[in-house]
Amino acid sequence: MTAILRMLVFGIVELAALGAVLALLAGTVDYWQAWIFLAVFALSTWLPSLYLLRKDPAAHQRRKRAGPVAETRLVQKVLIGCWYLSLAALIVVSALDHRFGWSSVPTAICVLGSVLVIIGLGVTSLVIIQNSFAASTVQVETGQMLVSTGLYGLVRHPMYTGNVITIVGIPLALGSYWGLLAVIPGLIVLIVRIRDEEKLLSAELDGYREYAQQSRYRLVPHMW
Repeated sequence: MTAILRMLVFGIVELAALGAVLALLAGTVDYWQAWIFLAVFALSTWLPSLYLLRKDPAAHQRRKRAGPVAETRLVQKVLIGCWYLSLAALIVVSALDHRFGWSSVPTAICVLGSVLVIIGLGVTSLVIIQNSFAASTVQVETGQMLVSTGLYGLVRHPMYTGNVITIVGIPLALGSYWGLLAVIPGLIVLIVRIRDEEKLLSAELDGYREYAQQSRYRLVPHMW
């Protein structure tokens, strides 16, 4: 089985599992917001993955190594575990919101949420294209070079910027205002992760200290 075929099979299984979870939590398959979200999620992850498999397989492999087990340091194992929990909370609360009718979200806001998911995942993918060493784990690899152009010229951690846009978009795309509450712990986790990651980068990545002095903002231009 080729790498592309494996990726597509895994993607379909992952999508089917997520769809089943959403339907079970929502108590219905009559949930158009969820099906649009799934389509958006699939296209926004599969297309960049196919591109990376053809153009930069090493970068694709770095993105696949994710999760608490893949992290090499305890603090990051805990943080990434908390990040996954916040993502799960986004899905669970949003689907339950649909089931029990806690929110009344206009169609235009749901569409906006899907657009934010596309933008957020698109930013994440563009970061990987611009920086082949951008990985899901916090580490500095042998031969890694500092990247300070492109999105890295705007903020020091553009991948996390994409993550923030995505997690804000998910509950809105799923028709939930209450799901936005789960964004708060997710954002806190990212801030703590960034601060810890910068200590590592300053110590191990050549030129990072100077880059941090020149590029003032970590996550959001003109804010932080």
